[in-house]
Amino acid sequence: MNAALFKELISQLKVGKQLPDAIYIHKDALIEASESLQNFIPAVAQAVKVSEWDLVKLYKKDFRLSLLSYPTFYSESYPALQQSVNIDLVKLTHKVTDYSNSDNPPILHRKETMITPSNPHFEHFKNITQEGENAGLYENTRIIGFKRSWQNIIEKKGYELVDGRLFRCSTVSPSVDDPTIDRHKTAIVRHDLSAPMKTLVKNGYLNGEYSIFDYGCGRGDDLRELEAHGLDAIGWDPNFQPDNDKTPSDIVNLGFVLNVIEDQDERLEALLGAWDLATGLLVVSVMLANDSYIAQFKSYKDGVITSRNTFQKYYAQSEIKAYLERNLQEEAIAVAPGIFYLFKDKLAEQSYLQQKYKRHHTWQQLTSPQPVNGKDKAKLLIAQHQQLFDDFWYTCLELGRIPANEEFEQSGKIRELIGSHKKVFNLLQDMFDTEEFEQAEKNRKEDLLLYFAMGLFEKRKPYTQQSEALKRDIKALFGEYNTVINLATELLFAIADTKLINAQCEKAHKTISASLLNNSHSLIFHRDFIDELPLLLRVYVDAALQMYGELDDNIDLIKIHIRSGKLTLTAYDDFYKSLPFLTERIKIKMAEQDIDFFDYVDESRRPPLLNKHLYLSQHNEIYKKQLSFDKRLGKLLRYSSLNETMITRYEFELKLHSKNKKIQSFKIITSN
Repeated sequence: MNAALFKELISQLKVGKQLPDAIYIHKDALIEASESLQNFIPAVAQAVKVSEWDLVKLYKKDFRLSLLSYPTFYSESYPALQQSVNIDLVKLTHKVTDYSNSDNPPILHRKETMITPSNPHFEHFKNITQEGENAGLYENTRIIGFKRSWQNIIEKKGYELVDGRLFRCSTVSPSVDDPTIDRHKTAIVRHDLSAPMKTLVKNGYLNGEYSIFDYGCGRGDDLRELEAHGLDAIGWDPNFQPDNDKTPSDIVNLGFVLNVIEDQDERLEALLGAWDLATGLLVVSVMLANDSYIAQFKSYKDGVITSRNTFQKYYAQSEIKAYLERNLQEEAIAVAPGIFYLFKDKLAEQSYLQQKYKRHHTWQQLTSPQPVNGKDKAKLLIAQHQQLFDDFWYTCLELGRIPANEEFEQSGKIRELIGSHKKVFNLLQDMFDTEEFEQAEKNRKEDLLLYFAMGLFEKRKPYTQQSEALKRDIKALFGEYNTVINLATELLFAIADTKLINAQCEKAHKTISASLLNNSHSLIFHRDFIDELPLLLRVYVDAALQMYGELDDNIDLIKIHIRSGKLTLTAYDDFYKSLPFLTERIKIKMAEQDIDFFDYVDESRRPPLLNKHLYLSQHNEIYKKQLSFDKRLGKLLRYSSLNETMITRYEFELKLHSKNKKIQSFKIITSN
């Protein structure tokens, strides 16, 4: 092995934590390295008589390596370095540094980048890193490399890390029968709204119209923020606010409570108690984890005991959904991973679901009634009261049908002037653009079919339990309830027809300018265009989201897999810069009823979004300069500006560097 071969083999490595000058790789991942490296590294270790090592640091520019001992690599979330052996392969010397007695040793982060994805610990390590990212622990990477500074930054951010996981506060008193569990120790301080509360903001439930009760409010972080906004919000917690009354409220939040109750009967009692207090909506959230993470703890009842002597019951998404529905006999609607809505107010549930599947029209009135000859008194009246009849026509467009009397606020006045709503509508058809109404009617029919198709995932509600407005929709647009149910059923089953999905993807690509079609494989588009999909593809997407929950604001692109029954969601660091980099990929597998989460915490492995113009509307203000940028970059690096191109950030920057170029906003300039 010489320096040139060593450098070449290092450059070919596809695994390991990539830094500008070195690669960190665990010895278990060396199976992915070349056979030469697999033989060379252990031989070097044997030559310098180092038997205890876990990681090897391979230098990209120098002919040297370091053998690093992390005895607790697999057992601790952020293991400490015990010994480092730096070996200079040119001078044939080595230096040993011992950290075993240090009170501030270097510690390890982002361990998932140092092993292979097939390693059983990979998902657990990835979850640890993601929690740190969410908590803002990696904002300044220069100060987190040593144990003491890492502990300080955790404390400064207001978190307490327990076994690699951040804990929401306990919401119940310690069990009298089992005093060995310290439930109160699960409490942490947060500096923004909790995840379930953020979903309520997103869905318009924190607009001041609803009273809120936080069942298990912990230290009251959410309550302080809600009260600061003038909301009617109170809470109860046995450890921190035990004297507060448990008050029935429109919305009850049971946030990360079920995880910390070790007694199954008491856990159910908490769930039923929160449900009894909810007059409209119960929000339940729990912590999720996979088997490889849970396996590292001591089993206790149906959960585990953490190192702080706290109990945690971790769930899978399907497990908690089944638990809620089995015990409450109500549909649990997935809003996000680990977060579910259960409606006691069934009309509110229908309203939420309809709103979820309804496109939000931004009608721009382009036409107005024109006065006709004086012989037509009705049309003259319409012309004289233009704003009134404009409002009526807009209501027709919004509903996709003629409104009932109570659905139009000025119905009395309009009937006094002309007559029935139907008569007014027939007159307006001669004066307004009827194609606009036909499109509105079509859109509303599609939205309702989507709503009923998604409703087939749960127990179907009888016609008598539908809201009056929905009954009117059914009668006006479909005639009979059974008709819409049959159509919705056919639509849902049709998503399994790959030929039909392929045809619809081809159709969508023609109608949605901001999309990319990989023939017979996939359709990729920006989430802003989801409502422009053909109805069958909207059903396909929302059927997949039944497992995942609502689309997070961070999701940018959606990929429909034509033949495999999968949906991929991708998030980028900043979609609107010239070259965004992928930070998260989520693959929803409908046939397997499973979700895979992939994050790219190692920035060198983040693929750039090349050819971003393909996912922008031509009316977008940055489209032209993005197109120009993409064409120039594609020509420089020799790839097509019309196709999906996958490459890691490291590979991309290497190519750019070889051309002596760098990117500055939407410009490609010469490096200094």
